[in-house]
Amino acid sequence: MQGGSSGIGYGLKYQARCISDVKADTDHTSFLTGTLSLREENEVHLIRLSSGGTELICEGLFSHPNEIWDLASCPFDQRIFSTVFSTGSLFDIDLPFYGLKMETGLIVFFAGEGESYGAAIWQIPELYGQLNSPQLERIASLDAHTRKINCVLWWPSGRHDKLISIDDENLFLWTLDCSKKTAQVQSKQTSGMLHYLSGGAWDPHDINAVATTCESSVQFWDLRTMKKTNAVERAHIRNANYDMKNNHILVTAEDESGIHIWDLRKPKSPVKELPGHTHWTWAVTCNPEYDGLILSAGTDSSVNLWLAPTSAEEDATSESIVESPAQQAGPLLNSYSDYEDSVYGLAWSSREPWTFASLSYDGRVVVESVKPFLSRK
Repeated sequence: MQGGSSGIGYGLKYQARCISDVKADTDHTSFLTGTLSLREENEVHLIRLSSGGTELICEGLFSHPNEIWDLASCPFDQRIFSTVFSTGSLFDIDLPFYGLKMETGLIVFFAGEGESYGAAIWQIPELYGQLNSPQLERIASLDAHTRKINCVLWWPSGRHDKLISIDDENLFLWTLDCSKKTAQVQSKQTSGMLHYLSGGAWDPHDINAVATTCESSVQFWDLRTMKKTNAVERAHIRNANYDMKNNHILVTAEDESGIHIWDLRKPKSPVKELPGHTHWTWAVTCNPEYDGLILSAGTDSSVNLWLAPTSAEEDATSESIVESPAQQAGPLLNSYSDYEDSVYGLAWSSREPWTFASLSYDGRVVVESVKPFLSRK
């Protein structure tokens, strides 16, 4: 089924790539997003869906000094979140110019030295109804990295004092103490010379298991020993996400080759393959409540909604999804195509699992409901 967006829009002032559900806010459907401006002061927006579900309201707008490449909300405290940011660029430092390339319609410049990346844990100040609030409070800096940082991971459910940060070559496990405003490295492991890490996902079913992505594989780690336990060998993996409802299920987005669903007990080949997007499939995320409901986003300026249960039992018992001609024809339930730029950010709402937010590079947030594809119980 193809269609444009009928969702609720919200515009950021600058370009952006990352958005996160505020899972710890159990009273509102809320999202955090951050901007990626080279020249201007960047911003973090706290956005809430109105009680009637008809508009997106900015509940807080906070200054962030650097370009935000990754943002994740703390799962147990709605005022705490992490960012990965760049500190310097070709445009504000005097460096030799080494080259450029085209990436999804953007010119990406490379400088010889000077640009670095940092990561920090922040706390939102008490708002007291103010829109332009005091500055964000930096709780801790994850400053042990010497390589380009790609992401920070929180364990998806419950209170946990551990954090993971991933750079191009290393996996760090941190102990975070918000009350003392400290973060200490507990352990570190290097992926090896042949593996250039790009991101990761923490297993919601096993607090000691994490997956890291690189161009040629997904690697699985035991955090107790910081040793690799397994790997899925695939080319050009952009993103990976664990299924919140089913143990052992991982979904990957793989550039031109689409979306693959893996049973990690049988990692040699995927249990299901979805066609993905007409250009790079950039992000993929599993619904927190409904089995087999998957979102993907791509540089073809679209978001796709898929139904792909992972077992015959789920196919037979999945009463939450409407029987429809679109389903019978294939796993694609809908394609939201009313975007003018690449879509990099996706987030399901934990509070209202039939709701998701998407973010395109031009700073446009769209919140959609998938209720038309769910049964009326």
